[in-house]
Amino acid sequence: MNRGLLLKSARELWPATVLFGLAIGLVEAVLAYVLPTFQEQLAAQWGQLRFLQGLIRAMLGTEAAGALGPDMLLSIAWVHPVVLALAWGHAIVVATRVPAGEVDRGTVDLLLGLPVSRWELYLSETAACILSGLAVLAMACLGNVAGSSAALAGPRPDPGRLTIILANLLCLYLAVAGFTWLIAAWSDRRGKAMATAFALVLASFLLNYLAQLWEPAKRVSFLSVVSYYRPLFALRDGAWPAGDMVVLAVAALASWLAAGIVFSRRDLSTV
Repeated sequence: MNRGLLLKSARELWPATVLFGLAIGLVEAVLAYVLPTFQEQLAAQWGQLRFLQGLIRAMLGTEAAGALGPDMLLSIAWVHPVVLALAWGHAIVVATRVPAGEVDRGTVDLLLGLPVSRWELYLSETAACILSGLAVLAMACLGNVAGSSAALAGPRPDPGRLTIILANLLCLYLAVAGFTWLIAAWSDRRGKAMATAFALVLASFLLNYLAQLWEPAKRVSFLSVVSYYRPLFALRDGAWPAGDMVVLAVAALASWLAAGIVFSRRDLSTV
């Protein structure tokens, strides 16, 4: 890993990181405030919102089909589609910078002309991605805590269990970043790489939803990254989802290694 490359990446990434971080922090704060405050109103309408029940079951798990309890309300803030879209969006934006973004801008020759190896460049970009992802998730956590503290009623998230959720979400973030790196390593156009990655995470989310309604989809639901991210169980039981985190981490590492091999061997030029 090269310190100069890491600083270069940090300078280029900070605007997007701040933007995504503020957005996800604001969404978390609003959800953490609104859901407990209006728990009674939401619970009264819960039985009538059949589509919403199916969507929340897909995000939280099949065991969430009962009453709208405190743990369920707290976990919704972490599985809301907007929250996931912002986390995934940041991972995709960062992971498509090299090499797809550099080839697209016509600057890859200058970048590869630096006196560093491709693996050194790749490791520096990886470190920048992880650090910026941690910053985004930290702002999400701050927003959630601030919203919960300002809520007029309802439970407050336990710091230990909140740590479990953040660790699981980081693994999910890295898994999305990993296969996005693999897509970007093969691509010459950043827009195409981003669109492909967004399509895949959207398909993953849709598969997780259909698995609650359609038996054939349930049989292949293990292919969805969302199925390995269940904040409800962490809030309810306080147990680390070691199995889910290992699956996400292995997927992230395998994709990252494959992308690195492609990037290190591929003929890249703007000519």
